[in-house]
Amino acid sequence: MAEISFQSKLHTQKTYFPNLKKHYEMLFALLSGILLLIGWLLEHYLDHSVWYIYLAAYLIGGYAKAKEGWEETIHQKRLNVELLMILAAIGAACIGYWQEGATLIFIFALSGALESYATQRTSNALSELIAYKPATARLVVNGIETVVPVEQLNINDVIRIKPGERVSADGHIIQGETTVDQSTITGESIPVFCQSGAQVMAGTMNIDGSILVQVDKKSHETLFSRILKMVETAQAEKVPSQQFIEKIEPHYVKGVLVFTAFMLILPPFIFGWAWDVTFYRAMILLVVSSPCALVASTMPAVLSAIAFGARQGILVKGGMPLEQFAKIRALAFDKTGTLTVGKPEVTALALRPEINRERFLSHVAAIEHESTHPLATAIVDFAAREYQTAERPTVQSIRTQPGFGVTGRIDNISYTIGKAGWINQEKINAFHQMIATPPFAQESLVYVAVDDEVIGCIALKDQIRTDAQTAITALQKNGMATVMLTGDNKQTAEAIAKKAGVTEALSNCLPENKVQHLKHLQKRYGKVAMIGDGVNDTPALATADLGIAMGGGTDAALETADIVLVKNDLKQLVNILRFSRKMNRIIKQNIIFSLGMIAFLIINTFLGDLSLPLGVIGHEGSTILVILNGLRLLRG
Repeated sequence: MAEISFQSKLHTQKTYFPNLKKHYEMLFALLSGILLLIGWLLEHYLDHSVWYIYLAAYLIGGYAKAKEGWEETIHQKRLNVELLMILAAIGAACIGYWQEGATLIFIFALSGALESYATQRTSNALSELIAYKPATARLVVNGIETVVPVEQLNINDVIRIKPGERVSADGHIIQGETTVDQSTITGESIPVFCQSGAQVMAGTMNIDGSILVQVDKKSHETLFSRILKMVETAQAEKVPSQQFIEKIEPHYVKGVLVFTAFMLILPPFIFGWAWDVTFYRAMILLVVSSPCALVASTMPAVLSAIAFGARQGILVKGGMPLEQFAKIRALAFDKTGTLTVGKPEVTALALRPEINRERFLSHVAAIEHESTHPLATAIVDFAAREYQTAERPTVQSIRTQPGFGVTGRIDNISYTIGKAGWINQEKINAFHQMIATPPFAQESLVYVAVDDEVIGCIALKDQIRTDAQTAITALQKNGMATVMLTGDNKQTAEAIAKKAGVTEALSNCLPENKVQHLKHLQKRYGKVAMIGDGVNDTPALATADLGIAMGGGTDAALETADIVLVKNDLKQLVNILRFSRKMNRIIKQNIIFSLGMIAFLIINTFLGDLSLPLGVIGHEGSTILVILNGLRLLRG
């Protein structure tokens, strides 16, 4: 059936009559229906043929479908349902059934227009976003402002955003303060106060302050650009059922044409039918055998579900992930930034008696300043608050070990900062008494060693997301197992899992461990989804049957994931599960109904109980019904 390219829709919106151009299929279908009604009235009251009215209905209503069918047949060497319908309509006209043929064209055109409407609604989600994409930026160089295309912006450029303007690039504020409406990205209607150092995103609205922003990402790498790309990609991908239907469609059409040819030749000899009766029933067979309803069973439903998800802040990379989500039996959660808010805070500090606290914090913060890990950021912030005037020493060398920690040298002293397990256990035995009771017992611990001797321990705690327990409870009620993967020690992991309501906690996980754990979970449960937000989550996201990323996650996580929760709202997982199941249920209903209707109409054609008008109404009516059934998903 009809597929509308995204680019063609963009071009239609630039014409003088954008809505007229955009909905021309529906307008042509309705005009064809009006001509059909006029023809019927004239024929009824004037008592003579008005075939020329029906011919006009043929030409107007059949134009879009005939063009589509012809191009697919010629350019792709592929038989299609449009070809069957045009042949059936021409055949009906050849035996004098102009009204029935025009009815066929009208309903066929109407069903195609409805399917295009579903495609259009999905594209609207992207078109509306594109309207928010800034085209230019105010580049500031040596105090002089120049308006340039956003594509010309480079990392570390400085741009000015005035009140009422949209932010031109992802970056951070270096001067000024304002409130920013982030609803285009997060869906949250309440503006966020931002000051120097705060991150701002392209496409969001600067409300009341003039700010200078240092660019952190090029235009094609911004979160906004990635969201646009994801929504566009979602339209092109097809669910397995749609792929199967499209694969068998040309073979099915070929079979119908061969069957119809036999129907034209054999019945007069086998059943003794008259030639005019034979031709008439062959045309009915050509109509009712067409798989229009079957072809339309999936795409309108999938596109409607994707469009609804986009409005809710759920971006799905195509119909495949949405169809598969209903089959997921276990969901693995990363801890930091997913189950927790991703902003840990230092809660306690334990040092050897001879260690100077200020010196310790300044050196550790200097090394951790080179890391992007949330725990490192928390330590740096804590040190800055504790000793605001302390100078940060120069780090002579630094090396990061993902999943473990970081090493660095200051004043020719070698520091090792990281988790237990990386540092010799014997070296931390002296701290066991200190960390065996709260506030250390249920928190993330970072050890600091100098020349292999542990000199201190930093305890950090992250807050559980307020929506985590509600979401996890709902998922478990729907039969889904929940598992947490974390690099924390077993005691900390179990405490957090209990608070969040997760049934199982897997601790001391390195990135490669997460992959192994996921493979074990797949053996235990079957299909498993993984939700995370960090670079260290990307191997696991790629390994899982479905990868889900938080909207505030890293570029790598967003790129790898199949689904993105733009609002960082875990409760949306329950919504995805709900309308994934609903979409699959509707697709199954449509397929069963369409196949049943085809079988019913074919049987009645051979029994001689079916007229061409009834065949047209039954066939095209079933097509419209499955499309309307799919469009129900636009409401969620």
